[in-house]
Amino acid sequence: MPRPPRKEGSALTHLDRILSGVREELSVRKAHVPIGDLLRIASMRGPAKDLLCTIPEGPGIIAEIKRASPSRGWIRRDLDAVATAGAYLAGGAWAVSVLTEGRSFGGSLADLSGVHAAFPDAALLRKDFVLDDYMLAESRAHGADLVLLMVSVLGEKTAEMAARAFTHRLEPLVEARDAAEIAIAARSGARLIGINNRDLDTLTVDLATGLRLLPLLPAGTYPVVESGISTADQVRDFHRAGARLFLIGEALAGSKDPAATIRGYVGK
Repeated sequence: MPRPPRKEGSALTHLDRILSGVREELSVRKAHVPIGDLLRIASMRGPAKDLLCTIPEGPGIIAEIKRASPSRGWIRRDLDAVATAGAYLAGGAWAVSVLTEGRSFGGSLADLSGVHAAFPDAALLRKDFVLDDYMLAESRAHGADLVLLMVSVLGEKTAEMAARAFTHRLEPLVEARDAAEIAIAARSGARLIGINNRDLDTLTVDLATGLRLLPLLPAGTYPVVESGISTADQVRDFHRAGARLFLIGEALAGSKDPAATIRGYVGK
């Protein structure tokens, strides 16, 4: 089952607050843009990109466009999504992640559309708290090639949503944060499984989480490490432990030269 609404009287976690806002904003978008309109636009996006064959043997970077976070507040209020994506790609990023949640992260679907228009051949991940088929159609319509699906949000609905993502010509990146969630991710059929070092209920980061959970990922999947990565040494350590891709946001958004920072991560 998806993450249920908070019970009356129970403590409100950071993730609960974010999801409440996501549901409110989603209801507004659904009222203004019918899913049929999204599907018509998405149908013109062409076939799915063959992304997995482009994953490098060395560390691959999914570089994130991230203006703010619940843990840090504003990182770069004036961040230009298109210019930042250009710098990321110039540095050798495997893909660009565009945060589209607005209330806590300062993102928007306009950022995703703008980056896609400027770099139509780039691999783009829509990072948001995806809840249903509408948001999948929305992701493809605005130019995404990959979509983040969070087990902590979707629960046992994860496999259904991963299957739906494929029908929308989206590659699902299924995110887990403990052994139980990895078991759900493994049953989803996703080829990209992410381990989040951040506990979204408390916002605390523990890099030991990724090192502990990497051996639990099923053979044939591509491990992605998320959250808390900031140095080239950390990238190398996780890569030696089996990680193939690294979703990095705050360290790049705050970098004065993100292209050079990415080159340092990948050893170029």
